[in-house]
Amino acid sequence: YPKVDLDTLFAAVEKAEVQWRKAGAEAWVGVSLEILTRINKRSFEIAHAVMHTTGQAFVMSFQAGCPHAQDRGLEAIAYAWDQLARVPAKAYWEKPQGKNEPLKMEKHYRIVPRGVALVVGCNTFPTWNAYPGFFASLATGNAVVVKPHPNAILPLAITVQVARSVLTEAGFDPNVVTMVAHDAGDDTAQKLALRPEIRIIDFTGSTANGEWLEKNARQAQVYTEKAGVNQIVIDSVSDIKAVARNVAFSLALYTGQMCTAPQNIYVPRDGIESAEGHLSFDQVAQAIAESVQKLVGDPARAVEILGAVVNDGVAQRIDAARALGPIVLDSQSIAHPQYPLARVRTPLIVKLDSTDDAKYLKEWFGPIAFMIATDSTAQSLDIARRAVTCHGALTLSVYSTDQKVIDEAIAAAEDSGVALSINLTGGVFVNQSAAFSDFHGTGANPAANSALTDAAFVANRFRVVQHRMHV
Repeated sequence: YPKVDLDTLFAAVEKAEVQWRKAGAEAWVGVSLEILTRINKRSFEIAHAVMHTTGQAFVMSFQAGCPHAQDRGLEAIAYAWDQLARVPAKAYWEKPQGKNEPLKMEKHYRIVPRGVALVVGCNTFPTWNAYPGFFASLATGNAVVVKPHPNAILPLAITVQVARSVLTEAGFDPNVVTMVAHDAGDDTAQKLALRPEIRIIDFTGSTANGEWLEKNARQAQVYTEKAGVNQIVIDSVSDIKAVARNVAFSLALYTGQMCTAPQNIYVPRDGIESAEGHLSFDQVAQAIAESVQKLVGDPARAVEILGAVVNDGVAQRIDAARALGPIVLDSQSIAHPQYPLARVRTPLIVKLDSTDDAKYLKEWFGPIAFMIATDSTAQSLDIARRAVTCHGALTLSVYSTDQKVIDEAIAAAEDSGVALSINLTGGVFVNQSAAFSDFHGTGANPAANSALTDAAFVANRFRVVQHRMHV
């Protein structure tokens, strides 16, 4: 990929955005929709690009990288249009003055985009996490600079290529959308983020980098999705096998490398009640472990669920987590039948106690889960609430046959600001988040300062400037 001189780039962007900013809401949204339509037609190409840059299995690469990501982009455009349409072009104002003629004014309103937007891509879901910010900014009249993760450039390079082609066809300067590719470990991201021209930043990645942006990129409106500790509270179940299968799939899917993947599983140390009778803590842990083993027992099937390990850090964390406590299920290497050099790992499950909070109250990104023995479900919910409040989370899940416990879990989720899933046993998993019906993130806990997608995600990307006169 070409190396870009930033001064030259921003001079070109500044020139391009003059016409784009004046085009108005219908043009911004219309062009955005056409870009999305053209991206959709290249879905299979993008799916292969996602697969080879992220390690996702092909089915996930296609679903999450293409139609699901495009859904999120369309959702952002829809919210943008909704907010833009709330602003009238003009208004007539009149104020009575008693016996005198009333005061009369005509007021005109112009939507003014905030400025150049920077989209910082991530390694694991380059399109799914980038499209909401990309289209929210573009559809509200802002020029967009895309900075892909150095390990996942191609999916966003295709996206930028499509966008520039559509802009050109529509009569706009293609430099309304540009891309900056860079090498891992250099300071390009920091230099970009601190440019005075950058007024919006969308970021998905580590807590350290997200907090650096929030602290230092003071000239910009910064939207971040960072790390979190996702959790499952098991109180009681009607079908332990169904619960274990659902949890096992959530742990194995894309080798636990999803921002929504569960990590901490809390079970009372005295066990739980089920339709099969009382189950001890170890029986619950073993049921989940056995379900994982069955799921990944056939390598040809397993690799289509697990995908591959995305970077060295994941493999290193698996090794480090092994030393934290007794191993319920060890992580294994699997040979990929199509790609022998692919690094494939199965989930690791480690047994911990609630007193080991220094070990489990942080994110262990990857196929790492902790079965945590607590004094009671009440303590499980209390720990979960505290973890979300202090460390952030994108998902929380509860299993219970007691409506009182479910109500308490709902209260804990609302108090701490995290999405809650209740008694998932079928074909829906806690990892999944659907556009137009699920809010991904809440902006109410440290894992993310915004939600995908709500009005707040788009409304601060533009301002309304008025002029008025007597008539």
